[in-house]
Amino acid sequence: MPELPDLEAYRVALAPRLVGRRLAGVRLLSPFVLRSVAPPLAAAEGRRIDSIERLGKRIVFVLEGELFVVVHLMIAGRFQWRAAGGKGPGRISAAAFDVDGGGSGSGTLWLTEASTTKRAWIRLVEGRPALADLDPGGVEPLASSDAELRAALARENRTLKRALTDPRLVAAIGNAYSDEILWRARLSPFARTGTLDETEWRALLAALRSTLAEWCERLAAEAVERFPAKVTAFRPEMAVHGKFGAPCPRCGARVQRIVYAGNEANYCPGCQTGGKLLADRALSRLLHGDWPKTEAELEERKAAAKAGIERAR
Repeated sequence: MPELPDLEAYRVALAPRLVGRRLAGVRLLSPFVLRSVAPPLAAAEGRRIDSIERLGKRIVFVLEGELFVVVHLMIAGRFQWRAAGGKGPGRISAAAFDVDGGGSGSGTLWLTEASTTKRAWIRLVEGRPALADLDPGGVEPLASSDAELRAALARENRTLKRALTDPRLVAAIGNAYSDEILWRARLSPFARTGTLDETEWRALLAALRSTLAEWCERLAAEAVERFPAKVTAFRPEMAVHGKFGAPCPRCGARVQRIVYAGNEANYCPGCQTGGKLLADRALSRLLHGDWPKTEAELEERKAAAKAGIERAR
């Protein structure tokens, strides 16, 4: 799912293409994408686009007259821009926003969803109070004070991974950037907010700000050069997210992964858990007391299993 840096990159890329121009029309190409009925979608046609905002993980097209088109990309939703007359993305198209900018300023913003599970959605709302109703309530991590961020994360005694990715606590952080934040802070994803000391809180807040700020700057700079062609949670420059089995760029230990409830946590046992392997819920139920406690023990188990397979052959 696109997270704060990705969404900010979209916002940077969309502004020069949309702001000040008129929304000529919205074409729905999937029966699942529109999730509101009043006001009708036709009410948006012909209105000037005044600005592009972000509301948590939602992109908001602010139209004249306090009308708002809200788009949630969910997991597989993406935007593509085509100049007037350009060919659309084809079967993955969910909706098309036709923009009239006069001559070369005209074009179409395509909402695509390359998934059989149709989760991306569009809502049309009128007035700021109605827009606020769509806000999950999490504080904006780069626009809040340390005290506000700490208060939000510490509202409940939860694991750091869950606290960072709860949109009711902090806005627009998901699996990818929470992994990177916790790696930079040298904290276990399963440490609990209620157990952090002052040094750990300072490390967490500093890592949260620096990680998001650096990635926002990097992706926004790319978006100025070209419209984001590939928005992904797996980037080669990341330290641990999507790097299962690769060496940690800081200490060299192999990055480990825990998969749970449709989510995953990637971490470095050398930097974040004092060398301890965190138990994967499914595998630990299977292995019980045989779950390896360290990377060395894990490698020994792998070698023994491989040798057993070879002998069986």
